[in-house]
Amino acid sequence: MTRRLLLSYLALALLVLAGLEIPLGWIYARGEISRASQSVERDASMLAEVTEENIEKGDLKALPDVVGDYASRTGGRVVVTDKHGIALADSQPGSGPGGDLSAQPDIARALRNQATTTTTTDADGREVLSATMPGASGTTIRGALRLTYPMTEVTARIHRIWGALALAGACVLAVVALAAFTLARWITRPLRTLEAATAQLADGHLDNPPDTTTGPPELRRLAAAFTHTATRLQHLLESQQAFASEASHQLKTPLTALRLRLENFEPYLDPRAHAGLDEAVGEVERLNRMVHGLLSLARLENTATTPERVDLDAVLTERAAMWEPLAAEQYVGLSVTGTTAGRVWAIPGALDHIIDNLVANALRVSPAGTTITLHRAPGAELHVIDQGPGMNETDRARAFDRFWRASDSHHDGTGLGLPIVRHLVKASGGDITLHAAPGTGIDAAVRLRPALDGRPREGTTPRETTQATASAW
Repeated sequence: MTRRLLLSYLALALLVLAGLEIPLGWIYARGEISRASQSVERDASMLAEVTEENIEKGDLKALPDVVGDYASRTGGRVVVTDKHGIALADSQPGSGPGGDLSAQPDIARALRNQATTTTTTDADGREVLSATMPGASGTTIRGALRLTYPMTEVTARIHRIWGALALAGACVLAVVALAAFTLARWITRPLRTLEAATAQLADGHLDNPPDTTTGPPELRRLAAAFTHTATRLQHLLESQQAFASEASHQLKTPLTALRLRLENFEPYLDPRAHAGLDEAVGEVERLNRMVHGLLSLARLENTATTPERVDLDAVLTERAAMWEPLAAEQYVGLSVTGTTAGRVWAIPGALDHIIDNLVANALRVSPAGTTITLHRAPGAELHVIDQGPGMNETDRARAFDRFWRASDSHHDGTGLGLPIVRHLVKASGGDITLHAAPGTGIDAAVRLRPALDGRPREGTTPRETTQATASAW
């Protein structure tokens, strides 16, 4: 913006200077030409009177001295003719008398007692001012005089004034540029600090609030309003995160104690009440998973949110080794297939949570004797495929909704597991979809970005995504 303001000021100054200096230079040039023409015409008239007097007295030998003296002092050329147009004297070296000039238009007019002043070119192709005067006394024509003066000096003076005007314009532009740059920096300083503060706020912190002491009053008020809004927003987000973290943490112990008490009731209950007790324990377990999801989300909000390179194969091997014994207890197999995926972009800890949540969901619905497949596909894709009862298309579309419950008896809902997975994937710059697996079951397809370009993608930051999720609760 500073550059645009500076260019705008300079363009306006240049337009004003052009509107002033171009007419001024043109007027000066016309004035110089007019003054030179008048001077040549005046000199030609005076010389014509002198030479006419010499011709009248018959003193033709004095003519070369008169014209030669003038030519040596001014640099002009003087030609004198008699009343028939025959050259009597010429100040140009090598040009002697005797030449017939009566056919030349200006000489012919002068012999008819008509003066001529014009701009023309001489025999060498140079531009000259020419004044031709009759040498007459009253109506008696005794000769003619032509005075030509080169335009070189006039042109040089015109060029000098144009150069002076250009130099003055350049100095004015330099002063305007300095003043405009200072003014533009003063105007845009609040905007620059506001931009930096906005970038900091997008990352979840505001260490350097925008400057509210410099710049135009409107921008100072805008910066002050932004600071107030950002501070309020930070306070609300921190309070929300603290509440989610503390509430979920405080609920863990009572829920665990409640489950233990319910399980301890089993020996003392009538066998007919065991089914109800199992349902109550299941609801407590579901609530416990929700609390764990809330706690996980609260922790993720307070961790680093800039995507970094992560070795997908190493994380997948580690999480598969961790889940394999748990799956074996339920007589479910765990298989890792596909080609090597390599490194991908993901926020710290995201891959662990993604794989854990998808495997946990798959394990809850997998019957004994089936296999959960972790398949790596080209393009940094990871598929978690189970052989459970599966879901219809409508349920798969809603499976990422928070606290959603399935429409059938095979699923107890997803709680926060899949919503957390979706937001972690999107925060890492990827995407996740659910498809029907071959036969029965679900194919959870996670598409991440290969870490090949050396930098994470610009766009929505993970913290923005996480905060947007938190604000929707």
